[in-house]
Amino acid sequence: MKIVCDSGSTKADWSVFKKGQEAITFSTRGINPVFHDKAFIFSELNKEMIGELDGQEIHDIYYYGAGCWDNNLKGVISNALSELFPQTNIEVHHDLLGAARAACGDAPGVACILGTGSNSCLYDGKNVTDNVKNLGYLVGDEGSGSHLGKEILRSYFYRELPKDLIEPFEELVPNGKSGVLENIYQKDNPNVYLASFARFLSDHKKHFFVQELVYDSFVDFLNRHVCKYKGHLEIPISFIGSVAFHFSDILKIALERKNMEIGKIVRKPINELVRYHQN
Repeated sequence: MKIVCDSGSTKADWSVFKKGQEAITFSTRGINPVFHDKAFIFSELNKEMIGELDGQEIHDIYYYGAGCWDNNLKGVISNALSELFPQTNIEVHHDLLGAARAACGDAPGVACILGTGSNSCLYDGKNVTDNVKNLGYLVGDEGSGSHLGKEILRSYFYRELPKDLIEPFEELVPNGKSGVLENIYQKDNPNVYLASFARFLSDHKKHFFVQELVYDSFVDFLNRHVCKYKGHLEIPISFIGSVAFHFSDILKIALERKNMEIGKIVRKPINELVRYHQN
């Protein structure tokens, strides 16, 4: 049997499959080796996964994850998985390669991630050939949930939010500035906290102010990342992630105005990755 995992910072999707049988898919909390060490990852996976799986039956694990951009960070994941599945072949890849394989398959294109965070790459159908560096939620992550969260928080505290959005938004920040800053600067996973405000934007997506805020964030992402790839106007631009999916109508407008070809928009890449590894 094989396991494929696609993990962002918020949630991880796992699929267990065997040739000729239907895959079994389940979710755990997200893992990111930038924020989580080996002991934490082992503890969480041991608690959420092991009771459901017989490690002796698992022969291969293909893990695609946020934060896995170098061998040290990949090692944090592979070492934790090796303790759980000691007899298993384990491959840990950056989530960009997973995005490219899920969205583009074996065809060239630009593959983008718009979820809790954001990233992008140029893909030749087999390998990632270029990547405009992602600087994370503090400096970058344009177009992502965390970026949208920062924008709506700024709009509220800087008194730029339209009057009809103020009252419903205040329900999300009952402790005002002190509560927001505590979640950002003192608690774990501030990027996930910031991204949680994207739900508010999705719930009010018909409001012109929200449409403009989301559109500007997407254009910022396209300008700073996608436009830097050679031939980006000649190949499809594909996306994975919940933000891309839920705001796909606004994303398509941004792409059309930049004269970019729209490829796939996939909410969850796990099913596409299972198909890729089945083949």
